[in-house]
Amino acid sequence: MNAIDNLVSLLSRLPGIGKKSAQRLSYYILEAPRSYAANLAASLSGLHEAIRRCSVCGSFTETDPCPVCVDTTRDTSLLCVVERSSDVRVIEESREYRGRFHVLGGLIAPLDGVGPDDLAIDSLLARLRVEGVQEVILALNPTVEGDTTALYLQKLLKDMPLTVTRLASGLPVGGDLEYADRLTLARSLRGRIAM
Repeated sequence: MNAIDNLVSLLSRLPGIGKKSAQRLSYYILEAPRSYAANLAASLSGLHEAIRRCSVCGSFTETDPCPVCVDTTRDTSLLCVVERSSDVRVIEESREYRGRFHVLGGLIAPLDGVGPDDLAIDSLLARLRVEGVQEVILALNPTVEGDTTALYLQKLLKDMPLTVTRLASGLPVGGDLEYADRLTLARSLRGRIAM
C-alpha cells in the first residue's frame, strides 16, 4: 500500500467520511503547502497529550476541571446529561443553556455489549448526592439506545428529590410534514405545546 492509499484508508475510518471524501481530503492535503500538512500532523500527534477528560463532568478539556465546571456564573441546580463530549459543544453553541453537564461516555446498547456499568453513571449519582442539583435534563439522542438509557436513568433517579426532564423532540424548523418519518411525527404530536 502506498502513502496515498494509506492516508485514504485512515481518513475513511473517520465518521461520516467515505472513500471518495477521504480521497478528496488526501489530494487536498497533497496540493496544500507542505506547512499545512506539517501543522495538521503536529496537531493530530499532540492531541492525546493536550486533551484529557474533565474529572468532574467527563468532557474533553485542556484544563482540569474544565472551563464549564469552574464557571461560577453557571446554574448549579441544572445538570444536562449527554452521551458524548461533542454534545456539550453543540448545546453550548445554542447559547440557551447555562447549567452544568455530565458526559456518560456512550449509551446503553446491549447488542453492542454496552451496559450501564460501561457508562459514567456511578459518577453521575455521586454528583447528584453532593451538588444540590434540582433538575436533570436528559439530552440523549431519540434513538433506541438513547431511549433505553433515558428510561434506565429515569428509573434510577425516581426516588431522588429532583426533577428529571428530557429534551423535546419533533419536527425541525423549516421541515416539511410530508418528509417527516412516522416516529418523529408521533413524538411531535405527543409533545405538542399550547400557543
